[in-house]
Amino acid sequence: MSISDDITQNETVEDIKKFDNKSLIKFLKKNTPLKEEYLNILCEQDVDGYSFLHATEETFLRYGLKGGPATFLVNFAKKCREEKKNSSYKTIKDLRSVLEKFGIDSNRLVDLPQFTPPFFSLTDEEVELQQCITEIKCRLRNMGPVISDSNEALRNEFVSPILHAALNIVRRITNKEIVLYPRFEIMSDENTGRVEYGVKSLEELICITESKQYFVNIGFIQNVVQCESALQTNKKKTTEKFSSTSKNPINIKFSETALTENSEEELELSKNVKRVLEVIVGLLKDKVEDVTNSSF
Repeated sequence: MSISDDITQNETVEDIKKFDNKSLIKFLKKNTPLKEEYLNILCEQDVDGYSFLHATEETFLRYGLKGGPATFLVNFAKKCREEKKNSSYKTIKDLRSVLEKFGIDSNRLVDLPQFTPPFFSLTDEEVELQQCITEIKCRLRNMGPVISDSNEALRNEFVSPILHAALNIVRRITNKEIVLYPRFEIMSDENTGRVEYGVKSLEELICITESKQYFVNIGFIQNVVQCESALQTNKKKTTEKFSSTSKNPINIKFSETALTENSEEELELSKNVKRVLEVIVGLLKDKVEDVTNSSF
């Protein structure tokens, strides 16, 4: 991934407002999973960037879109207004500045040093694991599956039980206090920002998490800058470096088919939740032990 080739092409809200119909369709093709038939309707209605950002669900329905795409576009437009406000050159400049401190070429993010995350083996009978899977199934029944256009709040509903289970396991095996803070505000002399979750042990910030569906590259910029800010907030500094885990992520499919008992989908859900938990527990356990050892 190259910042100069990709991220610099991300537009601000003011840019989107100036889109003509052709530019808007190109933008939506690049950043959304909308079907061609729905894009054609927007093309026929000559919807420009300003109209897109200010249209209501009723407006899109009047254009001839179905309910699902209409709701999606309203939410996506809102996302654009919220996230694109900060997608300026300053954000890219911040990222380059941060990465340069750690000797990383901002145009070669694929070359970030790799590390193998610590892995803590869990049994299928772990109380926290079983409770986590039960809570995820409860959410699937009550709220439906997580799909491509699911909003951030819905995605976090499924992230939450995994994080809570991981913290409970780490607390049990280390006998150390560890606390989860939702909507955590990171503040430093250079940067501030809010992340979905922050994790602290002995008052030290040891982990931040985010869920990003759209504008992944912009999200990456923000997260790297936030990570550096998190380093600045800690009272005791550990070795400061950036690295990434495997290029092959572990995926959990939150599908209603997993609600069928003993189905292949249910077994797959349980297996992948366990794998994710084992990695998160391993990472948090190591950080809690590092903080504990550095405090003496």
